[in-house]
Amino acid sequence: MKRAFTALLFASFLSAPFARAQAGPVEGGHELQVWTGGGRGFSGSQSSDGVWNVGLRYGLILTAPHGPGFLRGRLEYAVDAVPVFWVFQKTNTAYGVGVNPFAFKWALDTRRNVVPYFEIGGGTLFTNVQVPSGTSKVNFTTSAALGLHFLRDKHNISAELRYMHTSNAGLATPNPGINTIQFRLGFGLFSQKE
Repeated sequence: MKRAFTALLFASFLSAPFARAQAGPVEGGHELQVWTGGGRGFSGSQSSDGVWNVGLRYGLILTAPHGPGFLRGRLEYAVDAVPVFWVFQKTNTAYGVGVNPFAFKWALDTRRNVVPYFEIGGGTLFTNVQVPSGTSKVNFTTSAALGLHFLRDKHNISAELRYMHTSNAGLATPNPGINTIQFRLGFGLFSQKE
């Protein structure tokens, strides 16, 4: 986790001087993004498992800036399609696909080239073998993330730390679940309201 935090911090300092003013999230605008991320389990019987995934995001910025003080920001609703989701387990490697039908992101209104955000979301994961081994091929994912958008002239780069819990929600017994901390990078753009 220290390495992921250090990488996020390094990326923010490295990218910030080169950032130019793309308009960030604006009410009624859209976010389009391609992202990839990965990490390792950190607790329980599945702590040695690792994950790597690639996805596509479509988001809709729902609100104008509001809220108190430094928490002033905009709410975004997003959907992710995850065509690549690998789970590296002790006994085998699982390949899967997923869909995250909801993600709620709060992007702070900094009026600068770096936009901090936090997010919660969830979805479903379908794999070719049981994840964790001996459980189910259908799992559910819940996640929370802290990240930064680095606004460039025509696009943005995002870097985030994400906690993800993957489990079958009682569809099979046992249900140990996998808790991972992931580092995710994204490349995207915010379109403006027309």
